[in-house]
Parts: sequence; C-alpha cells; structure tokens
Amino acid sequence: MTCQNKIVVKLSNLIIPKYYSNFNDIIHIHQIYTSGRAGTKSSRGALRAVRRIIDKKTGSVVILRKFHNKLKKTVFKECLRAIQRLKLNKKRFKITVSPMQITYLPTGNTIYFTGNDSIDDTKGMIDEDRPIVLVELDELTEFFDKGDGEDELQNIEATFIRGNDEEFVMEYYFNPPKNPKADIMLWLDKMKLREDVIHVHTDYRDVPESWLGKKLIQTAEILKKLDEKMYRWLWLGICTGIDELIYYMFNEEIHIKECTKENLENMNHLYISVDYGQMNATTYECFGLDYKDKCLRGVDEYYHSGRESGKQKSPSEYALDFKKFKENVEKETGLKVLYVFIDPSAKGLSEEIKRVCPDIVIRNAKNDVSLGINRVQKMLSFQRLFISPKQEHLIGEMYKYEYDKDLLDKGKEVPIKKDDHCEDALRYLVMGIWKIIKQLLPMLGDDKEDVE
Repeated sequence: MTCQNKIVVKLSNLIIPKYYSNFNDIIHIHQIYTSGRAGTKSSRGALRAVRRIIDKKTGSVVILRKFHNKLKKTVFKECLRAIQRLKLNKKRFKITVSPMQITYLPTGNTIYFTGNDSIDDTKGMIDEDRPIVLVELDELTEFFDKGDGEDELQNIEATFIRGNDEEFVMEYYFNPPKNPKADIMLWLDKMKLREDVIHVHTDYRDVPESWLGKKLIQTAEILKKLDEKMYRWLWLGICTGIDELIYYMFNEEIHIKECTKENLENMNHLYISVDYGQMNATTYECFGLDYKDKCLRGVDEYYHSGRESGKQKSPSEYALDFKKFKENVEKETGLKVLYVFIDPSAKGLSEEIKRVCPDIVIRNAKNDVSLGINRVQKMLSFQRLFISPKQEHLIGEMYKYEYDKDLLDKGKEVPIKKDDHCEDALRYLVMGIWKIIKQLLPMLGDDKEDVE
C-alpha cells in the first residue's frame, strides 16, 4: 500500500492473488515468474520496481532485457504506467531516457534500465552508498536464445550481489517456450531444486475478468476450439512440445481458398515476397490483406528450380520473370503491388528487379526464423491465413517443412533446410507487414514479442 496526498492505493487491487505472498519477498534470492499470455507478470514486475524505489530504505533497482532497443517500449513504458496506477505524483520522479532511468527524488533510489548486449553494459551502475537490491530480468528467453544463458545470468548476479548482505533479489520473467527441452526449461528445473528459489506460474484464468475484458477472454476461448495445442502454449504457458512438422495446424479444407473477385474488392494493395536461390529454387509469393474478413489471402505464385528443371537462370532473367509476374497479378486483380520483401543476401537480384521495375518499393526481409514461424503459426491457428490453389509449391511444402528431429531432442528448434523456399517467402511477407496483420488478429494481450 502507498499513501500520498491522502490517496490510498491498495496493492491487492493492482496485483492478482497469486502475487500477494511473494510481492515483498526478500527471503528467496531467486524468484522466477512465468505465465501464458495476459498473466500480468509484466505489470507485477513494474509495480514491484516502483514500489521498491519509493521505500524509505536505501536501495535501487536494475531492469534488464537482453537488448537495449526493446527497453523503451516494454519495461520502461510499463514502469511509467505503474507510477500512474500507484497514484504517485510524477513530479516527484526524475525520469530520463538517455540514460534510461527513473529516480524517486525524496529517497534518491533509482530504477536503471539496461540491455546486456555486452559485458560493459552494467558497469557503472554499482553505487557503494546506494546498493542494487533488486534485479529484474525481463523476457529471459532472449538470454538463452541469443546470449550465453545460465553463464550470463550468473555473471549478472555476481556483478550486483557483492556487498548486499541484507537484501538482494533477482526476479526472472518469461513465457515458457513450446519445447520442454529448451535450455531455459532445463535451467528452470535445476533452479527449482534450490532452497533460495520460488517459481510462480500464472495464466489469464488467474486474472479478474474485469481487468482483461471479455474480448480478450473470448479470443483465448476461440483459439481453444480452433487449436487446443496452440491455446495451451500461448494462453496457458504450458510447454506442449514441438511437432516435427512445423505447420501441423495446416488443413487443406480450411486454409486453401481461391481469391475471388469479391475478396479483391476488400483489398487495397498486393505484397510480394521473394526467396532467391541459384541452384535452389527461386519463388515469388503474392498475397493481399482482406480488411473485411480480416485475413491474409494468397493470390498467385512463381516458382523455378534450376536443379529440378535443369536450366539455371541469372539474376537478370529472374528479374524479367518477376516483372512479368508482377504485371500479370496487377492486371488480373486490378491492384498494385505496394511492397516487395527480399532476403538481404539476394542483393544482386534486388538490384536487377529495381532496374526493370523502378516503380516498386523493395524492403529487406526480416529473417528471424523462430519469430517468423511463430507468427505464421498464429495466422494459421486463428484461420487468418489462406493460400490460393495457384500456390501449389507453397501448399506442397506445408507437408514437408519440418524441424530437425535430432536437434529437437537437444532442445534446439532448427528447420531442415529442404523444401523450405516458399515457406521462407511466406515468412518474409508475414514479418514484413506484421504491424498491419496484428491489427486484424484477435486480441492477444501483452504481446512483447511484437515490439519492433
């Protein structure tokens, strides 16, 4: 509870019951908070950090994500929201973006926000007169997937724990991955054996309906009916395991639909994505956003494999094929191609296409494989992605695109580099226009992975 200017705010009105007993816990050094979507762990972390710096007892807080560029739109924004929720006077804080800090002026206690891109990022945050008493690590999976995992966490602990004999807590926040054998889950299993560790897991069902709203709950229940496995992972935060077949939810009867004249009337533009290969296949996949039916609809496909056909094409020949393909889909649909997404490694083809089609806008494809696959899976599970019968090779790859089973057994999700050219192109397109697509999807709650 905090009281200021006769305004009384009960923390029990801001956090869910599962957090009551652990909110002020300083006995357990390591506190691990996991959840499904909309489990409110992010708001808990922000409230905990702000509540600690307004305490009269000396002590500051560090909030880390693996990378600096995601701090401002996530944890920093959430802490500003926590100040409002606690009804605190913003004038009593010094809030800066460079450096990213929030200091409570009456106490001098500070929340420091930092990434851990390099070993030097946390240097200079240690103040002998004002120790760091709370370290929060947000989106912990990034430290395992794109960092040094357990070794990195131990180095962070060693940096801040020195000299903190009376109070020191490290809090870890993450949504469990699908794979129960992922490194972060093996770390969690090991940590849970320690006496100085607590693990609290929540999901949207632990949260009052009035906090979430009926629409969000309806979204969860819709997915439960459409794809229970995806629901259990996305909304309940349960490690459901990884199917070798990546797009296991693909169903021809549901996901293959011809793009009709009526559908085209609901679209403003077309988008084309390109996956280029020299001996391997080169493919162009064309889609449009149907704003009325709130979905992504396949329109047409180009596919050529030098290996399969026995005829290798040069980038200039592929560019002419692209020009012909683009002109054909524009003529048939009456719509213009707005963007073309091409793998940055295909610079030669990109330059040739720009030469023969100077009117188009080419954008470098975002090649985050794991995130891209996750987004395509959501589109398929929510039945917001439909493939045209003309996209024969894309349809065929839906049944062949698989994870490497041997690597899955080791906790690594790596697609087999075979029968993946159309799938790569689809992923590029979904990633490229995700900011638009996610507005068409049902409400997904606090979706930090979508911060660009």
